[in-house]
Amino acid sequence: MMKRLTNERGAALLETAITLPLVLLVTVSIFEFGRAYQTWQVLTNAAREGARVAILSESNDAQIRDAVRNYMTGGRLPSAAAASINVERAVPFGQNTASRVTVTYPFNFTVLNPVIRLVSRGSTTGQGVTNMVSAALMRNES
Repeated sequence: MMKRLTNERGAALLETAITLPLVLLVTVSIFEFGRAYQTWQVLTNAAREGARVAILSESNDAQIRDAVRNYMTGGRLPSAAAASINVERAVPFGQNTASRVTVTYPFNFTVLNPVIRLVSRGSTTGQGVTNMVSAALMRNES
């Protein structure tokens, strides 16, 4: 019987070189999108907190913006001062009026960008800043 001579020394290294960037991409994507979801949740709650302050007749825009930024700081969002906060006081809401607070926050995928470039060298996916927007609408007090 003839023995077959095959050299499989480099097969494991080759398989690792092919699959490791893909596994790394999936793992880092899970963490990065989890961080993005957590940031969006903080923004949503900050907009709600601002809307709660906005429906009070004695509140002013500075108090609303301070409430939103304080919530974002408490939620451990870096650079809460970079957020854009838009306050609308007299939004039609059925028979009444409402206040709408819209928060726009610059979010950056910090770890995902280099990993994507490992998988696809010419990729521009995820480069730059992504603006996250959240808004809350509450009926004004009469």
